[in-house]
Amino acid sequence: MRVFRGRAGSIAADRDVSRRLLSIAADGDPAVRVWTPHRQIAFGRRDARREGYDRARAAADKRGFPPIERDVGGRAVAYDGATTLAFARAEPVTDGRTGTTERYERATAALEQALRTLGLEPSHGEPDDSFCPGTHSLSVNTRADGRERKIVGIAQRVRSDAALVAGIVLVANRGDLSAVLEAVYDALDVALEPASVGSIAAAGGPSDPEPVRAAIEDALVGDATAVSIESL
Repeated sequence: MRVFRGRAGSIAADRDVSRRLLSIAADGDPAVRVWTPHRQIAFGRRDARREGYDRARAAADKRGFPPIERDVGGRAVAYDGATTLAFARAEPVTDGRTGTTERYERATAALEQALRTLGLEPSHGEPDDSFCPGTHSLSVNTRADGRERKIVGIAQRVRSDAALVAGIVLVANRGDLSAVLEAVYDALDVALEPASVGSIAAAGGPSDPEPVRAAIEDALVGDATAVSIESL
C-alpha cells in the first residue's frame, strides 16, 4: 500500500498526483491519498454540457474559486483551500465490469468509521437538492438546528486494470462554501438548497482538518501491511 500526503504546488500538478494513483494500482499496488486541495470549484462533465456552464465558471472565478473540470463525479463541488478535504483510494482490478458496488461499500464504511472516531454519527444519503447529488453520500445532524446536512460525497472511476474511489469531505467553512455553490448552481440552472451544505465542525466535530485527514487516511488504509508513505 502506497500513501501520499500533502499537495503539489498548483491545481494542475496536484491533479497529476491523483491520476498517478490509478497507474500505481494498475501496476499492482493499492494507493491512498487524503489531502486539502487548492481552492477551486471542480465541475463535473455533466456541468460542462449545461447552457449556463460559462456563467457558472465566471461566478466561481468572481468569488475567488478557480474553476476546473474534474475526471470523477457528477455536479460541481467546492474546495476552500484550507479546510475542505479530498480522498482517493485506488486498487487493481482484473475485470472493470465487476466490483463497483463492493468498492463503494468499502469506501463508505471507511468514511463512516473515520467520522465516528471524531464523535459524529453519520447517516447514509443526503437532503433533497444537495450539491453533487449521488447515491453514495453521508450526512450528519447539525446541532444548532437538528437538520441533516451533507458532508461527504463519493464517486468512482473504473478502468480495465484499476479503479479509483474518490470524494470530498467538508470539515468547516460551510457558509462560504454554500454561498459559492449557490451562485454556481444557479448559473447552471440546477436545483440546490444552500442549507443542505454541512460541515463536520457545524455538527460538533473538529474544525481543524488535520485530525479528520488522519482519521480518514487510517480508515482507508485499514489493515494493509507494508505501507509506504510519500510526502509531496
